[in-house]
Amino acid sequence: MQFRSLGKTGAQVSEIGYGAWGIGGEMWQGSEDAQSMIALRRAVELGVNFFDTALAYGNGHSEMLVGKLRRSSVEKIIIATKVPPKNRQWPARAGVPFNETFPRDYIIESTEQSLKNLRVDTIDVQQLHVWSDEWVGADEIWEAVRLLKSQGKIKAFGISINDHAAGSALKAAKTGMVDLFQVIYNIFDQSPEEELFPYCLANNIGIIVRVPLDEGGLTGRIKPETVFPDRDWRNNYFRGDRKQQVYDRVQKLKPLLGAEAKTLPELALRFILSNPAVSTIIPGMRNIANVETNTAVSDGKHLSEKLLKELKKHKWVRNFYGE
Repeated sequence: MQFRSLGKTGAQVSEIGYGAWGIGGEMWQGSEDAQSMIALRRAVELGVNFFDTALAYGNGHSEMLVGKLRRSSVEKIIIATKVPPKNRQWPARAGVPFNETFPRDYIIESTEQSLKNLRVDTIDVQQLHVWSDEWVGADEIWEAVRLLKSQGKIKAFGISINDHAAGSALKAAKTGMVDLFQVIYNIFDQSPEEELFPYCLANNIGIIVRVPLDEGGLTGRIKPETVFPDRDWRNNYFRGDRKQQVYDRVQKLKPLLGAEAKTLPELALRFILSNPAVSTIIPGMRNIANVETNTAVSDGKHLSEKLLKELKKHKWVRNFYGE
């Protein structure tokens, strides 16, 4: 496992982190705690030291599992979690005032709940789960962050940027209050390369990449006939003819497989790791097979400029979350 600096925090984090949304249950069907703990522990064995969860994942259940891992692990792990928007609107909507989403006392109360769920005294990385740059002048938000840091309840502060809106947090970046951003970045959505990544590189702001495999689309396992469990949220994400759209796009990537990347997931992860702005990637991993396959990509090898140039042609501007 290779490690990178998480921006100005100074923390050294594994290139492949652990996205813990799926182990929270609810929106992802088929998640079982026993299997989740086995996968979490295997990740630690293979060098993963960065785990990203959220208070909203299974109403704190994901946090509890990650906290259990931390208590039982002999290795030091770094935990990032998130404050959900008070109005439960994902993503943040234009024109909604900050006090409906992240009032000062609510940020503090949510952090206190996460501390209880994780059973820790300090959260390594606390993030806001959505963001609007309309709130950048809201002193209450920054007051809450400063207070939590001064009390030793959080070490670092970050923002999880709205889906497919990489440029929507640049004002927040310029406040100097943000230690890191979490953002969607993959072969299809390359928009962070335009403004966010250059700014973060220049100003030592960490980058956590989420949705590296496009919610499964870039694994190559989504086919027009794929069926998800009844209450699985992917039924909505891949509704209508979207599975066909994804399948058609993925077929165009397959000719690029070869010596540099033998599988689509490997190609997708190596594409991301080839960008120096990236600190860590957090693919969802609910079983040992996922853990072993994904962590194997962290071997210090980056894609050639020739292959990266070809992958640039596969940008796909669309938003399956909001459309």
